[in-house]
Amino acid sequence: MVKRIRSAALCGLCAVLSGAGCEKPSLAGPGGSAGGPMASLNDSNPGANMKDELVRTDAEWKRQLTPDQYRVLREKGTERAFTGAYWNHHEPGAYRCAGCGQELFESETKFDSGCGWPSFSAPAATNRIETQLDDSLFMHRTEVLCSRCGGHLGHVFEDGPKPTGLRYCINSASLKFAPKGEEKAEEPATPGPATRHPGRNPE
Repeated sequence: MVKRIRSAALCGLCAVLSGAGCEKPSLAGPGGSAGGPMASLNDSNPGANMKDELVRTDAEWKRQLTPDQYRVLREKGTERAFTGAYWNHHEPGAYRCAGCGQELFESETKFDSGCGWPSFSAPAATNRIETQLDDSLFMHRTEVLCSRCGGHLGHVFEDGPKPTGLRYCINSASLKFAPKGEEKAEEPATPGPATRHPGRNPE
């Protein structure tokens, strides 16, 4: 209980000060790769997350996404704690990327961390996400991104439940929920020609 309260307090304080919630320092090691259980997040299927990668122009993303989705997914923003659609959501199903429709997390791994953002102990598959070192705001964290469209999802921390010991702290605005039985991927409507290329969205 004390750990949960402390975690929620840290997340809330940093969200107020910086607009980038869930900023509890991660245990990522030097060079951008996380130590402990995070060390192998993208190692089990090397290169798999480069297939069918979706790239769109900034103008296309703005036409497709809502303002909140764009701020989080493309500008690495963070919604305020306890305000997102899924922080207290418990329906069985799958959570997909709001940008490209790729399945990212399953309801079976969702848990109540007390931080005010949707929390998961594991992704649907390791090749569905990418992680990278985030040293912004004078903190040492591990950022989580969609492997298909490169959209910012949130951060991952090493204070989650067993067996993974991880807490994926994710913005609701970056997700779209598919109820159980309706998990089939539905890619968002394309506002214009979409380029599929093993690269990132041009800035």
